[in-house]
Amino acid sequence: MHLRGSLALLGGALLMLGATAPPRVAVTGGMIEGTTAADGTALVFQGIPFAAPPTGENRWRPPQPVVAWQGVRETTDEAPACIQNDYQWNAHTYVHASEDCLTLDVRTPSLTGKRPVMVWIHGGSNYAGGSAGTVQSRITDKGVVLVAIQYRLGILGFLSHRALAREQGGASGNYGLMDQIAALRWVRANIAKFGGDPGNVTIFGESAGSQDVSLLLASPETTGLFGKAIMESGTPGFGLPFRSLDQAFRLGDQLDALTDSGGDIEKLRHDSVAALLAADLKLHDPGVQTHGFLWLHTTIDGKVLPKSPRQLYAEVPKRPVIVGTNRAEFGIDGGVTHLDSAVDVAFAGNAGKARAFYRLDQPAPPADPRLGDRVLMVGTDVIFRCPANGTATVMAQNGWPVWRYEFDLATDGGISSHGSEIGYVLGDARIRDGLSLADYWVTFARTGDPNGAGLPEWPAFTAAGQRYAEIDGRGITPRSHLRSTPCQWMDRL
Repeated sequence: MHLRGSLALLGGALLMLGATAPPRVAVTGGMIEGTTAADGTALVFQGIPFAAPPTGENRWRPPQPVVAWQGVRETTDEAPACIQNDYQWNAHTYVHASEDCLTLDVRTPSLTGKRPVMVWIHGGSNYAGGSAGTVQSRITDKGVVLVAIQYRLGILGFLSHRALAREQGGASGNYGLMDQIAALRWVRANIAKFGGDPGNVTIFGESAGSQDVSLLLASPETTGLFGKAIMESGTPGFGLPFRSLDQAFRLGDQLDALTDSGGDIEKLRHDSVAALLAADLKLHDPGVQTHGFLWLHTTIDGKVLPKSPRQLYAEVPKRPVIVGTNRAEFGIDGGVTHLDSAVDVAFAGNAGKARAFYRLDQPAPPADPRLGDRVLMVGTDVIFRCPANGTATVMAQNGWPVWRYEFDLATDGGISSHGSEIGYVLGDARIRDGLSLADYWVTFARTGDPNGAGLPEWPAFTAAGQRYAEIDGRGITPRSHLRSTPCQWMDRL
């Protein structure tokens, strides 16, 4: 009797140990150990390496294979973001950053099963930000596996240089995009072990992350890595003319002058991170009006992007895409004093019509309750809304399945702004009772169409019909020809 009781106690203890044992998964490089989410609904792994550290001789090289490790690697803590300057809004990622940063995070309901996979690419103008915190999202409760990836930023992620081109077969730049592609290859090779379906991957991102999504859609290097994409407030170059490799080399020339490198890429590879970050702030691109767009100005590097996205959209595989903007994003840097030049550049030969439309030669009208004041209205049109319309149109003309939206909600009840939709996708905010934006995103990830049972209809976008979904507190309202005036006067892809 005593023996049976002891065995029962031992068996109970073993069951408890098994129930609380941290999850382990064998991935490329070795064994990792994650944890159970605080809410108990998912398993979370943070800081999984998907490439070798891009340091020393690997600086400004395509991502190299993961360096294998011995034993079990804990992936329970937030990993460092990629190196970046301090822009104040990014205080956390600036402080908690490292050049050794090519990692990704995974959140999954279970290690078994075959769920759609959603891969998040963070924003931050391609010079700041990180993936930290993304895997706290409970979007996985809806039956998907969530992955959040990191990539090299700023001068370390997007610099082109003449010496690098000589070393790398004539191409140079866009190393941050190469990192994203390497992360997607890791997903294809490993995500089944996390209960994900490597044959059903959707990439999505916001701002610079959305722009990068649009470039991954164009790149021939991504064929077979994902099947669907969601773009939240970002398109190729945000409508700027694309930067040629020769133009990009001039930034490398400036770096040589600032660091006295004499064009020696090995010297630059061994310069301090602090020196490179300081030089980054001094680089000048005449093709952009503010430094904030320096690394958003898309470089046609000759490898990741062998041609312009406009050309590539006609050649690469057609994939279902959601293209979205918010009713009010952000204004023109420099405010009212820069409105004239912003309109002249954006609308070129139609600048006169645009000036009349915005009433630039008259006192500023009262702010529109949803579009904002004139500075905000012009900024949203020329940087976001019109380029998104143009991108959606070019994709649709080439036979891509496209859904377009304009989002007009804010969690504080005020006017929408850049990033307002994130809390409705990855957070708990709801459009209205019983209707979640995340439901559309997950339905799209599952089927390639955001429409599903119980969801109000979202019409598909066509080049002729230009239909889109207006998303606000009433839910989803089908509309057409979003802001055709003044967007008809510019061609910004």
